[in-house]
Amino acid sequence: MQEKDMVNDVLSMLNSSIVGYANVITQASNQQFRQTVQQMRNNCEMMQYDLYKIAEQKGYYKPAAQADQSDIMQVKSQVSV
Repeated sequence: MQEKDMVNDVLSMLNSSIVGYANVITQASNQQFRQTVQQMRNNCEMMQYDLYKIAEQKGYYKPAAQADQSDIMQVKSQVSV
């Protein structure tokens, strides 16, 4: 297995974990448990971002083009009620 494939697999796993943590957090009624899972999610997000930066530097990942200001304003107007 190539390094690029391994990095992409771990990034995918981390992304799935972040979604899973978010689902648990939204359903947790115990505040201490909720805070623990939030910290786990935060750590996972930091790890994901660090690995993403490495993947980007090595050319394993090319992010989408950044939106220009008019696109951002259009989306803001659509979601603002």
